Amino acid sequence: MSDKPVGDGRIEEPFRHLLDAAVLGEAVAAETATGAEYVLEAVEVHKRYGRTEVLRGVSFGVHRGDVKAILGPSGSGKSTLLRCLALLEPVDHGEVRLEGQRLGVREGQGGRVASLPERTLARERSEIGMVFQRFNLFPHLTALGNVMLGLTEVRGRSKDEAREIAQAMLDRVGLAARRDFYPGELSGGQQQRVAIARALVMNPKVMLFDEPTSALDPELVGEVLAVMEELAREGMTMVVVTHEIGFARRVASRVLMMDGGEIIEDATPDEFFGNPRHERTRRFIEAVD
Repeated sequence: MSDKPVGDGRIEEPFRHLLDAAVLGEAVAAETATGAEYVLEAVEVHKRYGRTEVLRGVSFGVHRGDVKAILGPSGSGKSTLLRCLALLEPVDHGEVRLEGQRLGVREGQGGRVASLPERTLARERSEIGMVFQRFNLFPHLTALGNVMLGLTEVRGRSKDEAREIAQAMLDRVGLAARRDFYPGELSGGQQQRVAIARALVMNPKVMLFDEPTSALDPELVGEVLAVMEELAREGMTMVVVTHEIGFARRVASRVLMMDGGEIIEDATPDEFFGNPRHERTRRFIEAVD
């Protein structure tokens, strides 16, 4: 993926935060050293479906430029956590914060809290990019149309401007030549790269990936991971639910282990894979590594 000028040769705002990883790295170091607020944070998040408590007071945060990989068995709450962070599911108790601001609710007089109108929620969601297991592309739209949609419907960009920005983003994920193809005409890996472009084009402050390679044939996994690794090198803040152990070892700044709706381990990749503290983590690594 290479930086491309858009329109008159200037780099459009959706790409500026990806351009200088060295400068961003210095900012991340300064932010971490001073204990600055997280870009995205979960604070004592609880989520229940009927009688089943899926999340049991989950708290963690991600600093700018961090890549946090979340591992764990099926049913441990990983995907539900990401859906809560992306404001696709309301939390039953606790808070989701973006740059210190509480999301998804309006606080009124007397401490009363109410859900936000859908239009306001959509604007808040647009600050957080989400990539799903199953791509979730609109089958009646081309790759270009899928990537343009959020720009026109949420950001209010003109069609001409949205088309120009979307074309540049498809180029960044290696799909410029497939822009007029419909999802059914693309491989699984290509569809997932379109989904990544669709999220990135909104210029999110953080990207969430929910097992983005789990629905792909093995030979297609590498092309999606390559895009994600490039984003990490460029300084994108990311939270990735994955079973790709190699990716977590190479790319993550921290690796988290979830089990039973809780985070039971949070360590550097070397510590997590080399000397995990929790016995459940050891058993999980032995089973999947």
